[in-house]
Amino acid sequence: MPLTRLAFLVASLNLLAFGAGACDGHAVSDSDGEGPPETSECGPTVGKVAKVVDGDTIVLESGEKVRYLLVDTPEITNGKRECFGIEARDFNAEYVLGQEIALTYDVECADAYGRLLAYVDVPDGEINSLLIARGYACVLDIPPNGEDRAGEFMAMQRAAQDQKAGLWGMCGDVCGP
Repeated sequence: MPLTRLAFLVASLNLLAFGAGACDGHAVSDSDGEGPPETSECGPTVGKVAKVVDGDTIVLESGEKVRYLLVDTPEITNGKRECFGIEARDFNAEYVLGQEIALTYDVECADAYGRLLAYVDVPDGEINSLLIARGYACVLDIPPNGEDRAGEFMAMQRAAQDQKAGLWGMCGDVCGP
């Protein structure tokens, strides 16, 4: 997983250097004038999950890929089978697959791979927080996104580590330094 984070960090730095359009999350469209807006400058603010790629990435029915902010789950794509990756994907799917979700964006809208970067709310809570708190993921803090919530997520991760929840009880320290 450290190599994956390094590649993600390098890609994010390239994104910062060459730009991909910042997002301040302001709403730009509302289908019926009532309720929350359905899109922002970043993308949709609501959607239905059509596919779960892994523990931290989903695809909406509209086709957009969404990568969860402040979350890094063990890899299971491209031939990788890291410890607790299947469990993280299955946990994610249990909460989001087929569900109507709400997306909240931060400073940057997308990553170097074109995936939207968002906090995702489901009927049972925010999946980003649930994955960290229950030990299915590590915190992945790549500023400027997450600056206001990184401490909260690190505290949840420390609690999960102390309780040996999820991957912390099965895989050891998989998040690296």
